[in-house]
Amino acid sequence: MKTPAWRAAMIGLGLFVAASGAARAQAPAGNAAPINIVALGDSLTAGLGLAANEAFPAQLQRALEARGIAAVVANAGVSGDTASAGVSRLDWSVPDSADAVILELGANDALRGVDPAVTRAALDTMLRRLRERKIAILLCGMLAPPNLGSEYGHAFNAIFPELAAADGAMLYPFFLDGVAADPVLNQHDGMHPTAAGVAVIVKRILPQVEALIARAKKERHGDRETP
Repeated sequence: MKTPAWRAAMIGLGLFVAASGAARAQAPAGNAAPINIVALGDSLTAGLGLAANEAFPAQLQRALEARGIAAVVANAGVSGDTASAGVSRLDWSVPDSADAVILELGANDALRGVDPAVTRAALDTMLRRLRERKIAILLCGMLAPPNLGSEYGHAFNAIFPELAAADGAMLYPFFLDGVAADPVLNQHDGMHPTAAGVAVIVKRILPQVEALIARAKKERHGDRETP
């Protein structure tokens, strides 16, 4: 029997809390502890159809390590989650040890034709609550499928840049940039990236993640880190 997605996420986050705490405790004197990043999303984050080490959070952590950046990236992706579902699990998905969040939700809202106002309100709630906790945020945008019509697409696609601008969050405009609709980089369902597709996402988003880490370090140096 497969472990339910939400339970797997809880187990993974428990390991993240333990690992991040150990990393801070074992950091050599004079060296900053690793930045703790939570990738909060749906199946695109969880890595549906992929091995755990091929999923976005794992590949991102390796890419950061290759650049000499100390970071722990937790996989808080739950397949099928909408933005509203993300609100309901935000507090346990993002523990107190988190320095930054990569927020990737909304794809399932568009696939289900959820009212864009509902998606906007849910994402806005998450941004506000994370900001109140002084956690740096990288909001990942999504585009509505063209078959939903131009009116829906206009309303949905505008959510991400408008919220990022209003909240002061960093924005990666389209999470699947360079991968969407490419059969070579997607699994047979045409929606979920292969491991190679995830590698493309990581390569393209990496500069934004590095900027996110820089912002998180400023927050930590100010209010979140005790001497």
